[in-house]
Amino acid sequence: MEYKGDSVDKSMQLKLYQRMLKPRLIEEKMLVLLRQGKITKWFSGIGQEAISVGVTSALRPDEYILPMHRNLGVFTTRNIPLYRLFTQWQGKASGFTNGRDRSFHFGTQEYKIVGMISHLGPQLGVADGIALADLLKRNNRVTAVFTGEGGTSEGDFHEALNLAAVWNLPVLFCIENNGYGLSTPTSEQYRCENLADKGVGYGMESHILDGNNIMEVYSQVDSICRSMRKTPRPVLLEFKTFRMRGHEEASGTKYVPQQLLDAWEEKDPIVNFENFLLEEKILSDLLIETLKNEIYKEIDYHLKKAFTEKEIEVDETKELKDVYKEFDYQQVDHNSITKNIRLVDAVSQGLKQSMERHNELVLMGQDIADYGGVFKITEGFVEAFGKDRVRNTPICESAVVSAAMGLSINGIKSVVEMQFSDFISTGFNAVVNYLAKVHYRWGEHADVVIRMPCGAGMGAGPFHSQTNEAWFTKTPGLKVVYPAFPYDAKGLLATSINDPNPILFFEHKGLYRNIYQEVPEGYYTLPFGKASLLREGTDITVVSYGLGVHWALDALNDHPEVKADLIDLRTLQPMDMGTIFTSVKKTGKLIILQEDSLFGGVASDISAMVMENCFEYLDAPVKRVASLETPIPFAKNLENNYLPKERFVHALLNLLNY
Repeated sequence: MEYKGDSVDKSMQLKLYQRMLKPRLIEEKMLVLLRQGKITKWFSGIGQEAISVGVTSALRPDEYILPMHRNLGVFTTRNIPLYRLFTQWQGKASGFTNGRDRSFHFGTQEYKIVGMISHLGPQLGVADGIALADLLKRNNRVTAVFTGEGGTSEGDFHEALNLAAVWNLPVLFCIENNGYGLSTPTSEQYRCENLADKGVGYGMESHILDGNNIMEVYSQVDSICRSMRKTPRPVLLEFKTFRMRGHEEASGTKYVPQQLLDAWEEKDPIVNFENFLLEEKILSDLLIETLKNEIYKEIDYHLKKAFTEKEIEVDETKELKDVYKEFDYQQVDHNSITKNIRLVDAVSQGLKQSMERHNELVLMGQDIADYGGVFKITEGFVEAFGKDRVRNTPICESAVVSAAMGLSINGIKSVVEMQFSDFISTGFNAVVNYLAKVHYRWGEHADVVIRMPCGAGMGAGPFHSQTNEAWFTKTPGLKVVYPAFPYDAKGLLATSINDPNPILFFEHKGLYRNIYQEVPEGYYTLPFGKASLLREGTDITVVSYGLGVHWALDALNDHPEVKADLIDLRTLQPMDMGTIFTSVKKTGKLIILQEDSLFGGVASDISAMVMENCFEYLDAPVKRVASLETPIPFAKNLENNYLPKERFVHALLNLLNY
């Protein structure tokens, strides 16, 4: 291995050696503990230390880095106290996740590290968002994100690279090409000669580096980062290296030819660099022994501290409390000046006033800039706020949702518009596995609102008509808002943007231009978890939300003899069960109407909770009414048959006569 001694000064060479030695010795100790049964799992980075250490050393301490599970050198180079890493791996309180996650699945704002989730891809888009925030704040920073050669096969990799290239984001995409994705060799992962070649397709600068040569890694990355800070742009780096141990220790390396292991063992980044430093008289045998002893003592001290810490105690109240970041709701009352506007106007007005109130709020979505969005919600916003804050995106929902997470990590709120709520499926992973879990896992919040134009009734067929709120009400960590009226839409959208938690904000397309209401012209907020009692009666309780509320109103108008409590839920998570319970205890009968298909929907949970809490007050079985158990058809007569509007009237009257 060839080292260019003049590329890095001697004091830094010694520092790089020490920084590589530390994770290697920690790993060797972990492998002993694994055999002794004192830890349960280990992902080894032995042989790859030069990449983690070299990249981290080239970054400034205030620049974010997003590592993976073979990047111990990132954490040690950032000088995280070892006992915190050890207790993290043991699931104890001094770790970073309160025992809720393992390995390197955590982040820490203190050390500007954002760890991976097991669904590897989203972290690449998160890096885009962090870099975008730095760009908007003019911080002149670089964000580095790691992935493996296997991860480059994921769609998130391609989406994130494309987004970074289109927006000129200062992201350093680091591919650790170590030969195998678990047991799958690179020959079965991709056909191009080098992964760096993929950068060409995105108009991106790319380089191939010897991942086992610490001098090359550090000097090249340092030079590239200095350039990126001056001229923000993404850069793709492919580090050629090898994984000397199994994907994780239990999997072994039997699938790797022995001659390949032998060849790469000769390229060991620490052994070779150590020999070079000995030749250059920068190291001596005595100094090596001294450095190792110091690290051994540090490891032993911190291990003892970690092992003596008691097991984490179960506190159910805390577990539930930490699912969401605490939100101190501030009531902002509206003024007396109102205007009769449509729901689409109320959403647009609420969004615009929030943009004025939050100076750094960023909007992202397909066609939302000059075009104003397919529903014209953001028409005129570019003129008012500029293209930095009103951003057209490529068609890449996963990367955009992930980028919104990154913006939040770096202190910027965002609202993402799904062109249609159906399209959230291509960003589903980022929503339910990243946004929803991040606060519970390591105390970071996702200050993200995703606007979801939804619903049937317009003859748009199976891919533009779903009302898919039940995909998200099931997932702890998300809040779900679903207004039926312009007044509610405007006030609840303002609250959604103020709330630091991830919000799915459903807007029914069928209500956009058909429902008018007197709406205050000024800014105001409405609380979550408080249903609206639209009508009062003693015969029956009717519960619905979205377009279903208007179907229920039509039915009650057509049957004035029915005296019903009509409850509009407004928010589905949190849900106002108290209002439902109070009403059911009064009327003795409950019918729940939803546009979604029946099985697994919101109505099912409401029914179950009423049965559990109000059974003795019921005079009839709880009735659920919903759409057919089919995809949503296109033809008008088929769509009308699919939707439950007519069936609801019959079910309502039958339940009254029970």
